[in-house]
Amino acid sequence: MTASLIWQRIRLYSELIRFQKPIGSYLLLWPTLWALAIAAEGSPDHWILFVFVAGVFLMRSAGCAINDYADRDIDLHIARTQERPLTSGKITPKEALLVFALLSLLSFALVLTLNRFTILLSIVGVLLAASYPFIKRYHYLPQVHLGAAFGWAIPMAFAAQTDALPKQAWLLFVANIIWAVAYDTMYSMADREDDLRVGVKSSAILFGEYDRIVVGLLQFLFILTLALTGRELGFSGFYYYTLFVASLFLVYEQIVINKRDPAKCFEAFLHNHWVGAIVFAGIMGHYYAL
Repeated sequence: MTASLIWQRIRLYSELIRFQKPIGSYLLLWPTLWALAIAAEGSPDHWILFVFVAGVFLMRSAGCAINDYADRDIDLHIARTQERPLTSGKITPKEALLVFALLSLLSFALVLTLNRFTILLSIVGVLLAASYPFIKRYHYLPQVHLGAAFGWAIPMAFAAQTDALPKQAWLLFVANIIWAVAYDTMYSMADREDDLRVGVKSSAILFGEYDRIVVGLLQFLFILTLALTGRELGFSGFYYYTLFVASLFLVYEQIVINKRDPAKCFEAFLHNHWVGAIVFAGIMGHYYAL
């Protein structure tokens, strides 16, 4: 195989794992950093931090590969996904499965350097990531499954750092599930017409004309659950100030999706990266700013 052909395959594999579109990694990274910061009171072990940051990229990339494998026939009928390398025939289903397996094994190899509790929890994480793409065929809330998959790094982070799962870990996990259902509903609002045509289930279809109201309620519950987490931890006023700022960002998202324009709904989904960053700033601010 010539150098140009090798480079072409690498480029296609990078498209498969959405290397050029890191929003999924960000939405997985921020809750992981929330958990690590809280579990370690602002100073996580450097090796544990490296393992989790690397694991975020590897498992998000693996998730993209298995998602495209599961949706290879569906993506052909969705305008936004028709040119993905697998559904367009540029790579084979076998290649996608190999990419998923390789990235999952690399991530698991990193986890093997951590304690036994974290290793056991990681098995659940892989099962969640591998099963998520198939859920949308069976019920209208695959976003709940996505939230659990994206948030499973939270109990893992507490287990790695403290070898325990306190109440705060589960509050944070629930907050992440609520947040994921809210932002991924906005994502699915962008694809709603195509999803209805091909028979794919989503929360945007389930909520129908009440989609914006439900998303708003979920966003309120997200902030409320984070506030309850802060109360359990005895957080300072700085943290609650940042939650207020995050709330303003969520209100802005409501304005963006007001007309349910698909491009605007996708824009609002992308905007959640900043919400995650603001919450992280509030957590770190509690430990270092005051």
